[in-house]
Amino acid sequence: MDRRYRFSRHFYDVTRRFSLLGRDKLLAKVVTSPATATLEVGCGTARNLLELAARREPGRLYGLDASHAMLSTAERSIRHSARHHSRGGGIVLRQGLAEELDARRMFGCGDRFDTIFFSYCLSMVPAWSDALRAAIANLRPGGVILIVDFWDQQDLPTPFAAGMRRCLSRWHAGYRPEIHDALIGLGRSGRAEVQIESVARRYAYLATVRPTAA
Repeated sequence: MDRRYRFSRHFYDVTRRFSLLGRDKLLAKVVTSPATATLEVGCGTARNLLELAARREPGRLYGLDASHAMLSTAERSIRHSARHHSRGGGIVLRQGLAEELDARRMFGCGDRFDTIFFSYCLSMVPAWSDALRAAIANLRPGGVILIVDFWDQQDLPTPFAAGMRRCLSRWHAGYRPEIHDALIGLGRSGRAEVQIESVARRYAYLATVRPTAA
């Protein structure tokens, strides 16, 4: 991950602005208050966390990323935002793997998270099924997992969709149907309430996962 983002982290937010669609739609679903704890897995440059930090009541915000390089950029962005906009200074970042998520060990949290979200991250995690299980295990009862990621682009014009897939392959990114299928299976199993919405004509999907009580 550090090799992949060593240079691109410096202009990541600019280049991904028009390709990572649905991020703000996901953030709109994140409920925050002074009592809430929200975690972004794969927080990257902290762009999404800083958007949440701009709220009147952002609650406690946490970010986890596998890349030391990305976290270095995130820390710089947070310092800049705290200095110039008086926000973001309370965001807590940690380096680690998504599948090894542990609220207490990694963040010193006495409790689990109200919301955990993955923004174009889960499809980049080799052990994605373990990452999803770890997120569920670190969620408070009644909590929610939000996922936005690439879909199959089937409703887009064929030439555009084909070109988009070629472009995504250069970034080592793209739709992973096994993840989408697993989310649907999770809902059908009764272990969670799962809602999947289309973003920009199946360019991406936004999944809302609410685990049911055991």
